[in-house]
Amino acid sequence: MLKKLNNSNKAIILLSGGADSATTLYFAKKNGYKLHALIFDYGQRHKNEIASAKQIARINNIDYTLQRINLSWAKSSLTNKRIKVTKRRNLSSKKIPLTYVSGRNIIFLSYAVSLAESIGAKKIFLGAHIQDYSGYPDCRPEFIKSFQKTVNFGLKEKGLSIQTPLIRKNKKQIIKMGLKLGVPFENTYSCYQGKKKPCCACDSCRFRIAAFTQLGLTDPLLLKSQN
Repeated sequence: MLKKLNNSNKAIILLSGGADSATTLYFAKKNGYKLHALIFDYGQRHKNEIASAKQIARINNIDYTLQRINLSWAKSSLTNKRIKVTKRRNLSSKKIPLTYVSGRNIIFLSYAVSLAESIGAKKIFLGAHIQDYSGYPDCRPEFIKSFQKTVNFGLKEKGLSIQTPLIRKNKKQIIKMGLKLGVPFENTYSCYQGKKKPCCACDSCRFRIAAFTQLGLTDPLLLKSQN
């Protein structure tokens, strides 16, 4: 049963269990928001991220809602196991990758909007950022701005805003920010392959590992997988 939040500074955090959403959660929490996490099971290949999202929520004593939806029609390597998770040669390419799930953020944000209005929250936090919107159209700043404007036309209670504190940051900057905020990256999950250990080859793993390396560090998931 969904609990009513008592704090007037309520917000929804879209929590995937990855490094970006975890950093966004810690940012919002540091800034005094009373959070309710919204976690999605959409038939993704990398279901391990759901367990990580729940763990991050529990660590922070945050209530969460796990919403199951069916996106089996999406022609994505994340929802269709017959489509391989390919390794892009150029991570800076602006070509939309096969891991793109049609309308995913549109759907996720729509659920978050309904949840936010229902519990009286005025903000939704989303971990979209510059390296995502180079390939994912529903992570672009212009989409977020337009979506926010549109949904407020359709709400009983106006004034809902979508917060994207990472939007102008790359993965290195996000990891650096997360470390300062105390994000337990060892409890997050990023691999698109969905295996227990990072595959180190998918786009998500490569972005993440490179970010830690650029900071002179080793991704804690790599250290964890060695034990």
